[in-house]
Amino acid sequence: MRGSSHLAIGLITGVAIAGLVPGVPFSLPGIALAGFSALAPDLDHPESRLSQRLGFAQHYVRWAFVATALGIGAFSYLRLHPGGGQRLYYVIALGFGLIGAGMQGGSARRLALLFTGLATGVAGLYAEQVWLSLLGAFVALAPFTNHRSWTHTVWAAAFWAYAGYLAEQHLGWRGVALFAGAGYASHLVADTLTKAGVRWLFPAVNYAFKVPLIRTGSATGNVLEVSICAGYALLVLGLVIGRIGF
Repeated sequence: MRGSSHLAIGLITGVAIAGLVPGVPFSLPGIALAGFSALAPDLDHPESRLSQRLGFAQHYVRWAFVATALGIGAFSYLRLHPGGGQRLYYVIALGFGLIGAGMQGGSARRLALLFTGLATGVAGLYAEQVWLSLLGAFVALAPFTNHRSWTHTVWAAAFWAYAGYLAEQHLGWRGVALFAGAGYASHLVADTLTKAGVRWLFPAVNYAFKVPLIRTGSATGNVLEVSICAGYALLVLGLVIGRIGF
């Protein structure tokens, strides 16, 4: 499914959690968390909606490599004596420069996400917030996995829900694990409706479970996605209204 459809389904799932689960207060941040979680599995795709948002520094990654190359070259020229050591630094500088110059958008975005994830993980360690470090590890590693492999599994959903559980314990924010886990799972359920399906139990079972209704990106597929989102929204709205008693 398209990222916009995943986001819509995640937000609707958040409304369902907030409006129907006893003991979970209605929370706009919780609904937003469910929407964010619904986009998280596609961090394994460099062109996904969330990858583009979190990889905000991608345009600077290439220039950072080039700047590093220039810095190493300048250091070796100004501070080192001619010889083997200086030549080695020149080779290293040339390597950094070539990597930076040849880096394409997808690879730059992966590195930007890696740096974003590592920074988040370090911040979590510094603040003694394990859930934040787990989130950082996910953001850092997911872009380097194959699309619809590790992040599109029941194990990844459980990992994400567990990070939400730890956040709930540390922050005292009731329902975080449900918002996070349900939002993440909504992505897997939605992708199960596509022709490619989802390998829920990968790598233990390398079988794609699917109800092949939607061809992502096609005109009919787009119509079906909108129809599913609208139907799901009406269902949740009806259940919430019924529970409130209007």
